[in-house]
Order: sequence, then structure tokens, then C-alpha cells
Amino acid sequence: MAAPVPHTKQLLAFICFLSLLLSSALGATVVCEQLPAEKCAFAVSSASRRCVLENTQRAGRPTEYQCRTSEVVVDGRLPSGLVETDGCVRACGVDRSTVGISSDSLLDQRAAAALCSPACIQGCPNVVDLYSNLAAAEGVVFSELCEAHRANPRRAMAQLQSSGEAHGAPSAGQRDAAAPSPVAPPSESA
Repeated sequence: MAAPVPHTKQLLAFICFLSLLLSSALGATVVCEQLPAEKCAFAVSSASRRCVLENTQRAGRPTEYQCRTSEVVVDGRLPSGLVETDGCVRACGVDRSTVGISSDSLLDQRAAAALCSPACIQGCPNVVDLYSNLAAAEGVVFSELCEAHRANPRRAMAQLQSSGEAHGAPSAGQRDAAAPSPVAPPSESA
């Protein structure tokens, strides 16, 4: 029979475990204003708000960049406290030096091709959610834009640019409808 382990060793091991657990939990806190500019774009704060890179230009001084918390709240099924991975930035063809949040890149063929790529759509739900919501604000369904882009990229971009819905006010039905999230709901069996 093994000799009983003294309680002090068990207590010490338990305290070490708790301190590791607590330090890793505290390390996962993402505050947009504390992120470096090069990690800001496409990050989500621990409060589930998107981080946005802003710039300040002053006469005679270099442009200053600062990360801020936006008012845009991410889909509740997406993780909060997320700094987007370099892999997703590459797969989706997005640029970490993007200032603000804009749907302009949806009008660029190469950007749309990367955003609609299987690697981006299947592996980067945070980026897809952002651009789905940006497209919806323009009166466009992101998944339909991607389908059109796969079928005929030039025509899809021309249709998007000439669409009254993409540049004008959405109809009452579109305005009142919630944009569907491209992120699948969590499995109920898990």
C-alpha cells in the first residue's frame, strides 16, 4: 500500500493548478484599446464588440494609429476575446492595417474571391460574420454574392456596383429582416 500523501503537498499542487488556471483566464482578456495597431483589425473584445483601427492625422506629424472598441456587437455564437489568426487573415485576403469597418472590399474582385474562398468561409467564422453583416447593410446577401462570384466574378461585381439596393436604402422588408448569420448554430448533441 502506498504511503498517504501529506495534505500540504496536495494543497500546494492545488494552489499551483488554480494559479495557472487564473493566469491563463486573465491572459485571454482582450481590450481593444490595449491591442497594438497591427493586431487590431478583425479582433473581438472580451465584451463581444468588434475592435476597429482608427487613425489620427496632425499637421507635421506622422499618422498615428490606435485600436478602439466599436459599437458593433458580434454574433453570440462567435467567441469573444479573439484576435484573428494570421492564417485567417491570409485565407480571407484581409489586411490588418484596414482603418475602420467598410464594405468597400466587397467591390474588389480579388478581395471578394478570397472572402468567398472555401478556406475563409469554412475556417474563419469571425471574418465571414463581419463581411456578411457589412453586405447585409448594403442590401446584399453575402452567400448569394459568393455564389454569383464563383459563377461569373466580373458580372457579380458589375451587378453589385450597379445595384440600387447595394448603394441605396434597403426596402422595408430588408430593413426589418435580420441578416442571417453564416455561422452554423452549435450542435445540440455536444
